[in-house]
Amino acid sequence: MEISPAIKYVGVDDLDIDLFESQYVVPEGMAYNSYIILDEKVAIMDTADARKGAEWWCNVKGALAGRTPDYLVVQHLEPDHAALIAEVMEEFPAVKVVATAAAVKMLPQFFEGVDFGNRVLTVKEGDTLPLGSHTLQFFVAPMVHWPEVMVSYEQSEKVLFSADAFGKFGALCNEGPWDCEARRYYINICGKYGAQVQALLKKAATLDIRMICPLHGPVLTEDLGHYIGLYDIWSRYEPETDGVFVAYASIHGGTAVAANRLAEILREKGAPKVVVTDLSRCDMAEAVEDAFRYSHMVVCAASYDADVFPPMHDFLHHLKMKNYQKRRVAIVENGSWAPTAGRVMRAMLEGMKEIEIVEPVVTIRSRMKEGDLAAMELLSTSLLG
Repeated sequence: MEISPAIKYVGVDDLDIDLFESQYVVPEGMAYNSYIILDEKVAIMDTADARKGAEWWCNVKGALAGRTPDYLVVQHLEPDHAALIAEVMEEFPAVKVVATAAAVKMLPQFFEGVDFGNRVLTVKEGDTLPLGSHTLQFFVAPMVHWPEVMVSYEQSEKVLFSADAFGKFGALCNEGPWDCEARRYYINICGKYGAQVQALLKKAATLDIRMICPLHGPVLTEDLGHYIGLYDIWSRYEPETDGVFVAYASIHGGTAVAANRLAEILREKGAPKVVVTDLSRCDMAEAVEDAFRYSHMVVCAASYDADVFPPMHDFLHHLKMKNYQKRRVAIVENGSWAPTAGRVMRAMLEGMKEIEIVEPVVTIRSRMKEGDLAAMELLSTSLLG
């Protein structure tokens, strides 16, 4: 793939991977993006995962066409982008590794026994690296989503090499709509660090950006305001869609019936969109994504061992880890003899920022009955209030 006459794509698709970062399902595979800038001096922009090292080297050698790179720019040291640094240094003894001070400090942790010595060029905020007619300018982006991250802006072609920002799940050969898989990627990979993403967006706003080249997902060349606008919403933890996400964890089906009946009531009361998810069977990363996407949430769970059914506990733990906030949440609990789920869910939610818990908490005893409808009606009215 050619980004421009001087900028070549040398990344690779991984169609064999089942779980990205050993936790996120990626049925459409994953792309490990890498680029080369060919000018008077040559810069490789990141490497790739060792899983696809042979393919990456084939692409790199083809793009170099016999030339020798002067620089290897390391924007992010995570192994899916940086696994081949030592191989590049061995293949090209004169190449300089360009990275932030935080990355330079971490390099020996990943490459034991490699002598980085005088082969590292440490850069800081605003530093530039002239390549000829192209010049890279570096901006630190700590915790988007590791502390050593930086992004690179190529000044002549106005290209932002954005590291993990603006990435998405999915191999390039299986390209689908951007928003859904980019949202799932952002919330689960970078979602905890909204303040840091906001800081990066403020820096980006000072640049004339005509193209975004992320480390995962497609190169973005049109309607950049759409992608940047979504990142602004996501990183401010604002709802993207007006609607209700109903997440339930049911042992023998009673809680599931109650959750689906409540969803029907919400629709009848005019909720613009209602999405129901079974936490015992769903993709947890997608459930977390939907919790952030919608303006309201209902959590429905069975009591279990004087606590809450583990799939709900896992879900709420994930939300807290990702900094879930600024939402109205309703609670439905189920318990056959000593309901405890509501108390546990409330305590977990109260540990999150700006969460308004809607009253009343509805208690179901084993199976939902006609007598429970009044409480469900009241809860739905209060939630949509």
